Amino acid sequence: MKDLFLKRKQEFRKECLGYLRYVLNDHFVLFLLVLLGFLAYQYNQLLQDFPENHLPILFLIGIVSVLLLFWGGIATYLEAPDKLFLLVAEEKVKDHIKKQSLLSFIFWVSVQTMLLLLIAPLFLAMGLGLPIFGAYLFVLGLVKYVIFRQKSSKFLVGNGLDWDLLILQENKRKQFLLRFFALFTQVKGISNSVKRRAYLDFILKGVQKVPGKIWQNLYLRSYLRNGDLFALSLRLIILSLSTLIFIEQSWIAVAIVILFNYLLLFQLLALYHAFDYQYLTQLFPVGKGQKERGLKEILRAIGLFVLILESLVGMVVFKDKILIFVLVGAGFVLQFLYVPYQLRRLVDE
Repeated sequence: MKDLFLKRKQEFRKECLGYLRYVLNDHFVLFLLVLLGFLAYQYNQLLQDFPENHLPILFLIGIVSVLLLFWGGIATYLEAPDKLFLLVAEEKVKDHIKKQSLLSFIFWVSVQTMLLLLIAPLFLAMGLGLPIFGAYLFVLGLVKYVIFRQKSSKFLVGNGLDWDLLILQENKRKQFLLRFFALFTQVKGISNSVKRRAYLDFILKGVQKVPGKIWQNLYLRSYLRNGDLFALSLRLIILSLSTLIFIEQSWIAVAIVILFNYLLLFQLLALYHAFDYQYLTQLFPVGKGQKERGLKEILRAIGLFVLILESLVGMVVFKDKILIFVLVGAGFVLQFLYVPYQLRRLVDE
C-alpha cells in the first residue's frame, strides 16, 4: 500500500516538474524578477513613509491572513478505481489518510509561516513588537491545524471512509494544479464542466443561426457554458482592471495587463478542440477553413470587448494617454499575429 501511493506521488510530481519548465521560461522569469523588484521597492517606500492611520494596514493583514488560512488541501493520491479495489484494505487506506493529513498540514503551515514573515516589518512599524507577531503566527498556526482536522474528519463516515468525497477532493486538487500549468502550455488530463448560464443567453443572439455561422455559434455557446474558461476569463479581466487601477507605475501596469491578455487568448485557444469528440461535425456542409475562421471571430470579439474595458479604465487612470495606444497596439498584435499563428499550428497537428 505504501509503495502504491509513493509511486503515484512520484509520478504526479514528475508530471508537474515537466510542466514547470514551460512556466519558468526565460521571459516569464524575467517578468517575475521585474515584478518582485517593483513590489520590493513599493514595500520599502511604504515602510519609509508609513501612514499614521493603521486601519488600512490591519485590514490588508486580515485579508491576507484569511486567504492563507484556507489555502491548501490534503493530498491523498486516491483514484476512482480505489473505491472498489482498495475497499478490502480500508484500514490501511485510513492510516494513509491520517499520515497525509499530518504531512499536508506541516507543509502548508510552513508555507503560511514563511509568507507571513514577509509582513513582520509592518508589525514593527506599527509598534506591536516581535512578541505580538510571534503570538499572531502561533494563533494562525493553531487555526490552520483546526481547519485541517475538520477537513480530514469529513473523510470519515462512521467507522469507514467517504470514498466519493476523498476521490472528489483529490481530483479537484490535481485539476487546480493542472489548470495553473495550462495557463502556459497544453496540459493533458484536464476535465471541463459545463453549466448553462441562462442570464448570458442574450449574447448568443448576436450571432446569426445560419449555416455560414455554425462554428461561431458552437464556439460562443461552448465559451459561455464552459465552467473553466468563462470563469478564467472573468478572473483575468478583473486582475487586468485591478492592475490598471491600483498600480501607480503606468508602464509596469500596461506590461502586466498585456501579459494577462496573452494568457487569456492562450487559454481560449483550447476552444478549438471543444468539439473533437463530436465526429458528426465533420459532416457539416460548410467550406474548409470555417472552423478556424469561426474561432478566430469569437476570439476577436472577446479580445475587443476586453480591450474596450481596459481602454476606458486607462483613459481615467493614465496621465500619459499614449499608454492606451500601446495597450491597444499590443492587443492588435496578439489578435492579428499571435492568434492566427497558433491556429495554424493547431490545424497542422
